[in-house]
Amino acid sequence: MNRAAFTPLQNTALPHSFRLIRLGRAREHDHPEGAPAIGYIIVAPLNAASRIDVETWKAHRDACRVVRQRPGEEDQLGHLVHGPNDRWRFHYDVAGAAADETGYHFGNERFRLGEYVSVREADGVHPYRVVAVTPL
Repeated sequence: MNRAAFTPLQNTALPHSFRLIRLGRAREHDHPEGAPAIGYIIVAPLNAASRIDVETWKAHRDACRVVRQRPGEEDQLGHLVHGPNDRWRFHYDVAGAAADETGYHFGNERFRLGEYVSVREADGVHPYRVVAVTPL
């Protein structure tokens, strides 16, 4: 990943609705105890219902980011992208056109501590638990 494509975030220039959201792999067949080291960090604005705020995202697209974390791999830096049918995607190759992963029904999900969300990855849909939501 070309890290030069990412300018540092200036927290004071962002609305107070921006949050750092940590997701950890929840329990599933291959991970009966969960796998918190497999996860994502998302920087996005949340509305009063703890859903991703589309209008604020539109005004601050470059600040809406994602970090994909996997044990033994370098973190992948990307952007949170909104698409047709209220679909949220993670896009790591800034120069490419294809999204790498898709938030499954992220438009309807609440990003609150303890809630579960799903991410469609190359090998299928996986459950994640919201393990932290903090202001920037």
